[in-house]
Amino acid sequence: MPRRTLTLALAGLAASVHAKVYLSEDFSGDWEKRWVVSDWKKEEGQAGSWGVTAGDFYGDAEADKGLKTMDDARFYAISTAIDEFSNADKPLVVQFSVKHEQNIDCGGAYIKLFPKGVDQSKLHGGEGEDVYNVMFGPDICGYTKRTHFILRHAEKNNLISKEMTCKSDQLTHVYTLHLFPNRTFEVLIDGESERRGNLVDEFNLLPAKEIKDPAVSKPADWVDEKMIDDPDDHKPDGYDDIPKEIVDPEATKPDDWDDEDDGEWEAPVVPNPEYKGVWRAKRIANPAYKGEWEHPMIPNPEFSDDESIGKYASFGVAAFELWQVKAGTIFDNVLICDDPAEAEAKRKATWEANKDKEKEMFDKAEEAKRAKELEEAKEAGSDADSAEDEEDDEAAEGADELKDEV
Repeated sequence: MPRRTLTLALAGLAASVHAKVYLSEDFSGDWEKRWVVSDWKKEEGQAGSWGVTAGDFYGDAEADKGLKTMDDARFYAISTAIDEFSNADKPLVVQFSVKHEQNIDCGGAYIKLFPKGVDQSKLHGGEGEDVYNVMFGPDICGYTKRTHFILRHAEKNNLISKEMTCKSDQLTHVYTLHLFPNRTFEVLIDGESERRGNLVDEFNLLPAKEIKDPAVSKPADWVDEKMIDDPDDHKPDGYDDIPKEIVDPEATKPDDWDDEDDGEWEAPVVPNPEYKGVWRAKRIANPAYKGEWEHPMIPNPEFSDDESIGKYASFGVAAFELWQVKAGTIFDNVLICDDPAEAEAKRKATWEANKDKEKEMFDKAEEAKRAKELEEAKEAGSDADSAEDEEDDEAAEGADELKDEV
């Protein structure tokens, strides 16, 4: 057994006793026999190619090899078949790692789970095309950096109502989705909980259980003004007669001022220290205040619960189907199973085991890059100084020649 497979097997032994694993992919060996590249966008010359590599920095040269997008500004679609299953009565756990080694500026890095029966050779999960059940993972474009979580329900792709952030650096990160049959979920990034909740609340898939009673409205005499002007507070006599500005009492006509040449001298104006602004009455608590009026609620006659939310009769294909402006993303350690403990064990055996070494290698590469840029800048400056000195020398020689001629 290869060292990498043995390590994962030992690390996940306890979790694997009860877990059902539908897909565990590290892109080693004959991975191309397990994955099908779609013909989508090939005729237009817009389909990107795939490769397997650990990239320029990693924790383990072999263990960190993953599936990489190779071409800029291309569409990507690749999928693998899995044993068909349903999550109607058990958890669905999806986990995979993403490394944006290219420092991505715009592109998706999410996984899509399709039911059995899609044509993998032509797979395309856009609107009106192959229908997927779940889409999950990071998506970055400019300032928008989010983790997608989309569920298919009522013949629509429904995005979670509140955006979740994602990682946007160049290091490897692990994205995990737990989807439970009681319609709750949790999203983790690098093992840390990013969002958890109830599908009904987070996706707004059902009508509201209660609505405002349409037969009731706020009484016309309801007083909801908390503060009022003090009726006993009156504006002082002469208050409005105080000007905002006055002639500067300290200003004097300059000695060299000439009325015929300069016109009639006018003293400048300055803020009036006596001016108090627009008068406003003092505010006091309104003795007639009844509080904020609350509209009575009644059961929504259009409400109907749906226990099928987040549950699917068939999962049979997992795919990366996306668009990237700047290619170079590396996917690895794809896991689909029914036990969160299995995903945790795999994350610890892979990402956690190698992340520090990867960071160390990345930091060294960045340090070397900065040193090279500094050296190139110095050389460019030195060349510029030499060119300037040469120009000065040529100018001096020209001056000497001209002097000799004279």
